[in-house]
Amino acid sequence: MLANKDLLGIKELSFEEINLILDTAAGFKDILGRDIKKVPALRGKTTINLFYEPSTRTRTSFELAAKRLSTDVINFSVPTSSVVKGESLIDTVLTVQALGADFIIIRHSSAGVPHMLSRHLSASVINAGDGTNEHPTQALLDAFTIREKKGKIEGLSIAIVGDIIHSRVAKSNIYCLTALGANVRLIGPPTLIPRDTKSLGVSIFHNMEDGLKDADVLIMLRIQTERQGKGFFPSTEEYAKNWGLTPGRISYARGDAIVLHPGPMNRGIEIESEIADGPKSVILEQVTNGIAVRMAVMYLLSGVKR
Repeated sequence: MLANKDLLGIKELSFEEINLILDTAAGFKDILGRDIKKVPALRGKTTINLFYEPSTRTRTSFELAAKRLSTDVINFSVPTSSVVKGESLIDTVLTVQALGADFIIIRHSSAGVPHMLSRHLSASVINAGDGTNEHPTQALLDAFTIREKKGKIEGLSIAIVGDIIHSRVAKSNIYCLTALGANVRLIGPPTLIPRDTKSLGVSIFHNMEDGLKDADVLIMLRIQTERQGKGFFPSTEEYAKNWGLTPGRISYARGDAIVLHPGPMNRGIEIESEIADGPKSVILEQVTNGIAVRMAVMYLLSGVKR
C-alpha cells in the first residue's frame, strides 16, 4: 500500500511507490480485457468527481476506474451546485465528505488546492490536475504506457515537447520519469521552458531536430492557450513550423520511437494527423491505460490508515 492516504503529486511518491502503482496497474489492465470488466475490490465505497475545470479523458477515466472497482460514483456538477451561490470550496468538500465520500477526485485551476483540501478531509484526495502544478495520474499512465511498449524506462531518452511552462503534465512527467532513470529532454521555444528547469536533471533544446535525435519516446504537449498571455510565440502557424511534430522531424528519433500525447490534440499545430494516427502513436493506448492506473491508485489508497 501507499504511505499516505492521498495522491497529491509525483513529488510525494517514492521510487518504490511509483513502481508499486505501475505493477498493480498491470494486474488491473488484465481485468479490462475480460467480458465482465469489474471486480468487487472497493464495493461499498463512494467516489466523488469534483471537477472545477473542463475534462473529458480524466473525468471519464476516473469514473470508469471507480465503477470497475465497484464503488458508487457521483459526478459533481459545479455549474448546478451551491458554488454558484457563493459556497466556499472548503464548505463544498466538507459537505461532500459528510455525504459519505471515501475518495474525492479534484481538478482545480489553482495550484495547491488538493494539498489544502487534504489537510481538512479524512477522505482520500486524488489530484486530477491543479493549475500549472501537477497531474500525477497522467504521468503514471504515461510511464505505464512507456514501460509496457519498451519493456523498461531506465536509460531511455524521452523528449517532452512544447508548452512546458504551463503544463502540469510536463512537471509530473519530469518528476516521474527522472525518478525511474530516464534521460529526459525538454524541447520548445525559450519562452515556454522555465529557466530553472535544468535543476531537475533534464536537458533543454530549442531546436526540434537536435532535441529529437535518437529519442526513444516523444511526449507531445498541447499548446495551452487558455493559460497563456500573448507573446510566448508569434502565432500558431509559426509554432507549428518550428516545433510541430511532422513526418520529417520524427525521422530524427529512433526508428522504433513511440509518440504520446495527453490530449486533447491540436492537430496540425503540435502534431500532424499522419503521426497521431500512425503506427508510432500510442495515444489511444494511453487512454485505456489510464483506467488501469487510476484503478491501481484508488485500490492502493484504500488500504492506507486514516
